[in-house]
Amino acid sequence: MTTQRELPLAGLRVLELGQVLAGPFAGAVLADLGAEVIKIERPDGGDDGRRIGAAFRYGDSMTFHEFNRNKKSVTIDLKSADGIAQLESLVMTADILVHNLRPGSADELGIGGERLTKLNPRLIYCAMGAYGHQGPMRLTPGYEPIMQAFAGLSAITGEPDGPPVRMGASVCDMGTGMWTVIGALALLEQRRRTGRGGIVNTSLFETALMWAGQKVCGYVNEGKLPERHASGHPGMTPYEAFDAADGPFLICAGNDRLFAKLADALGHPEWPQDPRLATNRERLKHKALLLPMITEVLRGAPRKHWIERLAAVGVPCAPINSIPELMDEPQTKAVGLWQTPPGEDFVLPGLPVSFDGARPPIRSAAPRLGADNAGLLRRTDAADD
Repeated sequence: MTTQRELPLAGLRVLELGQVLAGPFAGAVLADLGAEVIKIERPDGGDDGRRIGAAFRYGDSMTFHEFNRNKKSVTIDLKSADGIAQLESLVMTADILVHNLRPGSADELGIGGERLTKLNPRLIYCAMGAYGHQGPMRLTPGYEPIMQAFAGLSAITGEPDGPPVRMGASVCDMGTGMWTVIGALALLEQRRRTGRGGIVNTSLFETALMWAGQKVCGYVNEGKLPERHASGHPGMTPYEAFDAADGPFLICAGNDRLFAKLADALGHPEWPQDPRLATNRERLKHKALLLPMITEVLRGAPRKHWIERLAAVGVPCAPINSIPELMDEPQTKAVGLWQTPPGEDFVLPGLPVSFDGARPPIRSAAPRLGADNAGLLRRTDAADD
């Protein structure tokens, strides 16, 4: 198994002032990659993520445990002069600082990017906002469902005739955490060349705009208003979910060659000879003809039968799994993403990346509030003497 010394970011120190999801997720990625991540929390309860949902272990939520593994925790009162002094001492030893504090609050506290990067010119300061660091809404707070709604993601998700739908995953929060890590790693490389750090700005809104970018490009450049396609695709067909006799599964016949294989496997090799179905562009025009014909055939057998038959001829397909079905999949077990933190009785998803074939291990469970005060804050105070 990969050890901490072999991890890519071993030896780096990260300070995380993270709440709930976006900031803690960025910190978790950096921690999984080997950095020492010191989570700085309020003395009166710490990260609100500790109480998102029911208590899971040690009074903290499942969400907190997932996004705060491999970290240390110290409690600092950032509204006090002593607390700011403690943070500044840690900043002098840090390589990266990540926060998703309420927009404007870092500057109000005197810990904004310009000030702290002057204090430590090698510091890479990552500020994660809601609507961005500029513009009329730069000080407006925001959350995952708000961003999905505001940036158009909800409007393009769901059934064609149904209401807008929020995506089930926190794509804006977690995406912003990923962009933050990418920005921090880019400035680490720049610092290697120049000796200086800098400021990374990311936001949930900009992340949401990026995810909506394909639809926005279609509207801005071609005047096309996006439509909702449920599980389908606006540019390819058949490329969506169908019901077999016992449940739904997805077929992705994304080109004419795959459609011919699909038609043959379904017992209708004549379909590609029909001019209305011969090419993808013609099939898009005649979806109302094609899809009911496919549906009628598929309802005649269970999805396992169809998946095996289509996979045998190379037509991409997959069951639409429930979470229990997902966890029973041999491939889920084979990739080894799920890990048990040392000393615990539960599992968490590890980092979805491997180095030389080995996945970074979860080295420790999420810390108890202030668990590392004695070592880290005492050492910092001693360094000031």
